[in-house]
Amino acid sequence: MMRRLSIGFVSALTCFLAACSTPAALSSDVTVMRLPHNMNESHPIHQSLVHFAELAEEKSDGTLRFDIFPNGQLGSEREAIELTQTGAVDATKVSATALESFSPFYALFSIPYLFADQDHYYEVMESAIATDIYDSTSDSGFFGLTYYDAGTRNMYTIDQPVREPEDLAGLKIRVQPSETAIQMTRLMGGAPTPMAFGEVYTALQQGVIDGTENNETALIANNHGEVAKDYSYTEHAIVPDLLIFSKLRWDSFSEEERAIIREAANESSQFHKELWAEEIQRSVEAAEELGVTFHEDVNKEAFRDLVEPMHEAVRSNEMMAPYYERIREMEKEE
Repeated sequence: MMRRLSIGFVSALTCFLAACSTPAALSSDVTVMRLPHNMNESHPIHQSLVHFAELAEEKSDGTLRFDIFPNGQLGSEREAIELTQTGAVDATKVSATALESFSPFYALFSIPYLFADQDHYYEVMESAIATDIYDSTSDSGFFGLTYYDAGTRNMYTIDQPVREPEDLAGLKIRVQPSETAIQMTRLMGGAPTPMAFGEVYTALQQGVIDGTENNETALIANNHGEVAKDYSYTEHAIVPDLLIFSKLRWDSFSEEERAIIREAANESSQFHKELWAEEIQRSVEAAEELGVTFHEDVNKEAFRDLVEPMHEAVRSNEMMAPYYERIREMEKEE
């Protein structure tokens, strides 16, 4: 039933977008593209996507233009992916987690404690390994163009810190609707509760869940810090946001146009790093004013040991193991 609704949504929105095409979009001189995402206009992601659009327009002398649609205006994250598949929109920003059902390789990014630290993460995301994973969905109608830092994911709860696995035992923790996230939380000791991100604040407020896991910005941008007062640096995952692009649109470009868009995307990714660091600092300071306590005395080694079965499963997977080993080898080369 949900699949039929999704197909209906995509079909209806495709017709709507076609009807709304402007003369400029049909011009032989200017290509106007649509790029939706689910963040608000003040979020670093939106600012970085605007920067990407400005760079593409500047580098192409005005012939490549992107119209940005924030706040989920064109549908949910899943719907935006499907619109990109069909070419109804040209690109979108999504979490790597949302792409797991399109390619199993994206699940690698959600493996807890995959990356040793932020430098290791950046090195992998800017390597040929990431490009191979980005290209794994080309036959599905889209591919990854670049990544945007989405921070380190940590546990935060209503009224108790999570320093040890015992502290997480029995707590209902909201997770993304991802098998990887569900398995991770269960192994770490919590009771995983899949839930749409937009429902988290109310669920925390009403006690439906005891906590969730995300980066520090959610405490302020989504008001979670009004309810969840203990933020524990478990640092269990570094999951990137990704800019994906319609294969249908990409194949219509000249080599020069592709080079311009790639360059603009990569520059916007680097631009985003600085914005993100500043946003994290602002969020921590604002959350502390709300009474949130940040706990760094977390036994991460104990949590790493608990999720080792997930690493072993990847190492024993003939298809995934080569990618996993390449990522781990990059840590040793640092």
